[in-house]
Amino acid sequence: MSATGQELEVKFNLPDLASLEQRLVVQGARLLQARIHEINLRFDTVDGALSRSYQVLRLRQDSAARLTYKGPGEVRDGVRLRRELEFTVSDFETARLFLVALGYQVIFMYEKYRATYEFDNVLVVLDEMPYGNFAEIEGPDGGSIQAAAGRLDLDWQRRILESYTVLFERAKVSLGLSFRDLSFANFAGLAVTAADLGVVPAALG
Repeated sequence: MSATGQELEVKFNLPDLASLEQRLVVQGARLLQARIHEINLRFDTVDGALSRSYQVLRLRQDSAARLTYKGPGEVRDGVRLRRELEFTVSDFETARLFLVALGYQVIFMYEKYRATYEFDNVLVVLDEMPYGNFAEIEGPDGGSIQAAAGRLDLDWQRRILESYTVLFERAKVSLGLSFRDLSFANFAGLAVTAADLGVVPAALG
């Protein structure tokens, strides 16, 4: 998230994350966070008011516990823009109980493995999701993000503007899945293609 409280990003579906990571290292990217497991809980009111208004209330645990609010998204300068407010909390479980006490409930859990690099004034994260691998580029503006993608030989026309949650919903429809959570356990043994997610892989040039 930027200091302005806005998130500007795009994603790319990349079956071979190792090649992109090698390219980042060769071009001098700085490792900010080594590969780490991440658990996310998404909360909503009993009547689903946040989801209906395209807002997100999320509690995340990786190297720290973080509480995040995201507003509705829009496309600006070819990238996805959302208002984002995020801060660190001292304890994940206490924060979960705090939200439940206020009347919120967990509607969705998702997990991933993520490594984070700083590169050309943007952040490049390498995400291993239960349904595939992705690179996400977040920066101060659309031009910076597109320039970084170009330096990494990522096909800009194949960028993804949807959230991981939207891709999950597509996979559930395509594969006839009924489970709630985007977990590695739920996807164990399942073969998921880019077509199931409604995306096109952005193979490195």
